Amino acid sequence: MSFPPLLLLPVLIIAVLLYRRISSHQKRKRLLATPLTPQQREVVARLVPILRRLPQSLRPQLEGKINLFLHQVTFRGNNGLEITDAMRLSIAAQACLLVVNSPVWFTTLKNVLVYPSAFVTHRGTHDGFVIHDDNPAMLGESWARGPVVLSWDHALQGGLDHEDGHNVVIHEFAHQLDGLTGHTDGIPILRKGQRYDGWEKAMLDAYHDHVERVERGQGSLIDPYGATNHEEFFAEAIVAFFEKPQALQREEPALYAQLSQLLALDPAQWA
Repeated sequence: MSFPPLLLLPVLIIAVLLYRRISSHQKRKRLLATPLTPQQREVVARLVPILRRLPQSLRPQLEGKINLFLHQVTFRGNNGLEITDAMRLSIAAQACLLVVNSPVWFTTLKNVLVYPSAFVTHRGTHDGFVIHDDNPAMLGESWARGPVVLSWDHALQGGLDHEDGHNVVIHEFAHQLDGLTGHTDGIPILRKGQRYDGWEKAMLDAYHDHVERVERGQGSLIDPYGATNHEEFFAEAIVAFFEKPQALQREEPALYAQLSQLLALDPAQWA
């Protein structure tokens, strides 16, 4: 029995698409189960020392996600910067720390653009009906569905100093997490069982307290840039969660608890 060519074509298309989907799923599983090489581990430990504190039980997951990230994302150097394997590992390791114990993933991210140092966007900014072309120097940017843009000088320093409360990679990839809902507004995809009303109260209470402290010129645990708006507060709170976890838990226990539930991590207890 033979089928007319017009009937065979849709069947063949479906078969090809199904094969590609299965192959992609199998490739993802293999990558997530693949450990880093000893040389890669040495680079990660040297350039991202916060990961030395990561519980041993989470390290295989982190290494698998680093491999998946490196497979999925293309790194592009700008202004003459030559991308090295060490750069890729440093950025991937910092980014994957956010999702090491979470089912969410940077699904739509395909490119990371890296400048040697702080960069200028050459884009105007809107102020009412006026556009100002003020060209501020930037350390990083995160766009919906990618790309992420980074200054390598600051990405490197953020990874090396994991206690100063500044990390441009974690900040920009927090925006990527935030944007997985379709909106970057400080409300990410919450974990199963995590209530929106609890998240909203903890975030808004901490945000308003933070804004008041910044406006009064008082010192703040979370970077003052977090007072800009809700999405920047979320990104800077994530940085403090990893780099100053004990202090954040002490000063903002409700916020810390929500972030801990969101990421399924408790860095305040890491050795």
